[in-house]
Amino acid sequence: MCLGIPGEIIEINRDQPDLAKVSVSGVKRTINIGLLEDDPPLPGDWILIHVGFALSKIDESEAQAVLDFLEGIGQSYEDELAALRDSSIE
Repeated sequence: MCLGIPGEIIEINRDQPDLAKVSVSGVKRTINIGLLEDDPPLPGDWILIHVGFALSKIDESEAQAVLDFLEGIGQSYEDELAALRDSSIE
């Protein structure tokens, strides 16, 4: 991914707590949340994702504003969602 994309934490991996399942515009993937160990996200929290890593926690209104912007740029956002769909972190 080239863009920072908002995603909502769905669940934290109990066996590997540095991994979490997120939903990004309906695409569900596992990402690494280890960079947020000082303020670990919980299910329902929104995060900014870049190349499979959570970079920061953001609030829901900020997440929605970013999603609205990204959807407005069209193909670049669609390309990022396709890359997310094809990615895998285990």
